[in-house]
Amino acid sequence: MIPRYTRPEMGRIWTDENRFSIWLDIEILACEAMHKRGEVPAADLDRIKRKARFSVDRINEIEAEVSHDVIAFLTCVAEHVGRSSRFIHKGLTSSDVLDTALAVQMVQTADILIADVKAVRKAAAAKAKKYKFTPMIGRSHGIHAEPITFGLKMALMYDEFGRALKRLEEAREIVRVGQLSGAVGTHAHLHPSVEKYVCSKLKLKPAAISTQVLQRDRHAEFVSTIALVGASIERWAQEFRHLQRTEVLEVEEYFGKEQKGSSAMPHKKNPITGERLSGMARLLRGYAVTAMENVALWHERDISHSSAERVIMPDATIVLDYMLVKLEGLVKHLRVYPKNMKRNLDLTHGLIHSQQVLIMLTEKGVTREAAYRLVQRNAMKCWETGIPLKELVLADGELMKKVKPADIEKVFDLNTHFRDVDRTFRGLGLG
Repeated sequence: MIPRYTRPEMGRIWTDENRFSIWLDIEILACEAMHKRGEVPAADLDRIKRKARFSVDRINEIEAEVSHDVIAFLTCVAEHVGRSSRFIHKGLTSSDVLDTALAVQMVQTADILIADVKAVRKAAAAKAKKYKFTPMIGRSHGIHAEPITFGLKMALMYDEFGRALKRLEEAREIVRVGQLSGAVGTHAHLHPSVEKYVCSKLKLKPAAISTQVLQRDRHAEFVSTIALVGASIERWAQEFRHLQRTEVLEVEEYFGKEQKGSSAMPHKKNPITGERLSGMARLLRGYAVTAMENVALWHERDISHSSAERVIMPDATIVLDYMLVKLEGLVKHLRVYPKNMKRNLDLTHGLIHSQQVLIMLTEKGVTREAAYRLVQRNAMKCWETGIPLKELVLADGELMKKVKPADIEKVFDLNTHFRDVDRTFRGLGLG
């Protein structure tokens, strides 16, 4: 499920070494907080801080016997600490450690994903500015509609990932919550000040209320946000794939000198990055469904969520990290072909200006229904014969009774469509 290439810093977050390191931090911080309350003698705290350590191999060895990861961890640590270990995990339950550590890990991953999205936006912004006034055809239903610019298309991408950025920042806050509240969340054997102290040191917020676990709607929102960002990635991967089709070829993924596109056809240059991103977005949507299934737990806790989270949390964050890095590279090195954009603009012989003709007629006093009929009959003839719409309009006696030839010249001007580009860019902060 995890792609072969991952950025080391994201993969490291989900290693046993990092997870157990956070567990150990939580346990030591809890002992510090209890010492402040007079519940752990100074000598014991000092010994715990000096001696507490773990070995992943030893934990695994113990877990093979006891079938409980937290007990295996505590046993391993106790082997190093000795008698003072009786204060470690005092009043805590396993989920206090597991859920608080998972919150730290999710925040760590969110920080990387946020940086990734910022890099994607930077790449999109560069392309938007470079091709701000590069004309191309806009399409609706896959059919030529009216002119836009490639810069506007990339500005739209920049804007969409601005929302992705905000969602990730908000999701980071939703999961930036820890708990140390005991077996059913009542703080019966652990004062709330301990929870507050540990969370503060870990840069988490203490939960206002919990059971034995943090409620999984938080985690579902986090993974759903990841899936939604993945959906935006797929939206743009699919856009670039469409624009790379041979008949269109307005943009093209970078193709390396030694790269090969097909085992059978040496001429092939396929949009493999975009296709890969589209496929991986499907994985993320599946993880989001699993995260939502995890919300409903029995009473104060069961562990049906635990096995699923051990798969979906590392996978979802690593997959999205990979996707964002690949998307940034795709955009940064995207080959753009303005000549082909111009060629495709001219494919329909001026049909893309039909609305301008329609509006001109209504401004001259023609009813919309009559104007539509006049323009559509010429447009359909243009479709069928390939005769430029402008020629057909100028030759239409009934239509030309309403306007002058100079009026026709004005409406077949591309610049009409681009007069708002500067304002749009300013509104997006693109200058």
